[in-house]
Amino acid sequence: MPDPMRIRATSAGDKTTVKILMSHEMETGQRKGADGKPIPAWFIRTVTVSLNGKPVVMAEWGPAVSKNPFMQLLLSGGTKGDKVEVTWVDTHGETRTDAATVA
Repeated sequence: MPDPMRIRATSAGDKTTVKILMSHEMETGQRKGADGKPIPAWFIRTVTVSLNGKPVVMAEWGPAVSKNPFMQLLLSGGTKGDKVEVTWVDTHGETRTDAATVA
């Protein structure tokens, strides 16, 4: 299982800033290993961010995203104590969900 995401969510006025650091190798499928054979593609395909159980952002990614991707969002609404949940699914069908509370 992949390492947990680091999620920070802070509220200022009527805006909430969410910062997410995901742990993933993000292989493009274009590199070759030491044996000269191509390394199969393996990357995060979809990312969903929810605020209090309601999806607010859905993103589809491709192989051009870097290893251990960082994502930052500025959301309208959200107050201290609200729950931010982030879920990703990769090309191997693995999924990871982590949550944080808005500070």
